[in-house]
Amino acid sequence: MSRLLFSAILALFCLSCQPKKLTDRGINYDFSEVHLLVQSWVDSGYYDGAGLIIARENDVILDTCFGSYTPETQAYIASSGKWLAAATIAAVVDEDKLSWDDPVNKWLPEFTDVKGTATLRQLLSHTSGYTDYQPEGVPKDDYQTLTESVAHIVNLPADTIPGTEFYYGGLAMQVAGRMAELATGKDWETLFQEKIAQPLGMKNTHFTPVDSCEGHSPMLGGGARSTLHDYASFLNMIYNDGVFDDRQILSREAIREMQADQVRGAQIVSPKYVERVRAAHHNGVYGLGEWREELDSLGNAVLISSPSWAGAYPWIDKTTGTYGFFITHVNVEKANQDVFSAFYSSPVLMEMVHDIYKSVE
Repeated sequence: MSRLLFSAILALFCLSCQPKKLTDRGINYDFSEVHLLVQSWVDSGYYDGAGLIIARENDVILDTCFGSYTPETQAYIASSGKWLAAATIAAVVDEDKLSWDDPVNKWLPEFTDVKGTATLRQLLSHTSGYTDYQPEGVPKDDYQTLTESVAHIVNLPADTIPGTEFYYGGLAMQVAGRMAELATGKDWETLFQEKIAQPLGMKNTHFTPVDSCEGHSPMLGGGARSTLHDYASFLNMIYNDGVFDDRQILSREAIREMQADQVRGAQIVSPKYVERVRAAHHNGVYGLGEWREELDSLGNAVLISSPSWAGAYPWIDKTTGTYGFFITHVNVEKANQDVFSAFYSSPVLMEMVHDIYKSVE
């Protein structure tokens, strides 16, 4: 799809951030129930605001904001950044500077224990056997580079043998990012900007700094910040098999690898996300930086996503030819008070949109 056309469509809907009943190819879609649900979350104080964009076959059919959010609002998207990180590394693999099957110790020989045998694909699919997060305060999580971050990881004990368990986390992705830095001679933010952000016109999306104190190195598994339309451009590229503005950003092979089953028989320990949000019982729940929420009869992923604890939720639904992004950031205190889980609540939006499409066919 032409980037100019996609940008023009975005600009058209950006003129008014109000919910609309929109027409796509002569079909009327009524998203009022979706709007009411999101507004109820904002009214309850779980979010200060939110944005929601939905496209079908590259036509933007809903672009709306809630509360304090505008299309330009930049928010920390937590684990939704995992998809961006995996795509960045996929671009390096496309250049043959890395292989998905490279072991950690090929690039980081200081990993002399079993963690060194984990492969790049395992680091990005939560099957590496690494502990999920840095132990609290050991050391304090305030490193400034991926080099320093990896130095804090190298002596941590492995949880399991690589490839045996799926345990969702983010720490192993730091090592994957450092491998990409070593393979290219460039720092992570530069890589992300050159390979993904700049080609897609994502001017307000970054991995650094992680927080308002401007501390931390790039946090690949949870530190990206973005905007509604920036991330929509990324989804547009993934939906179109790596093409954006008539330019091949990622190869078709890279897109297929990211969406393929990378759990590969490992025991799913935590979380039982797919089972909980889709009532689906299959073991191929994760690719590279993205969840495989639903599969077709051949085991191909037809619903992929990258949900976050903060509430941000991007998805691509191949059964209806749609993709969407819900951007927000949870108010933790209020959510905890009411036992509200942004991580498990946002995925219902995809299901509602899916049902709306199916109801008018």
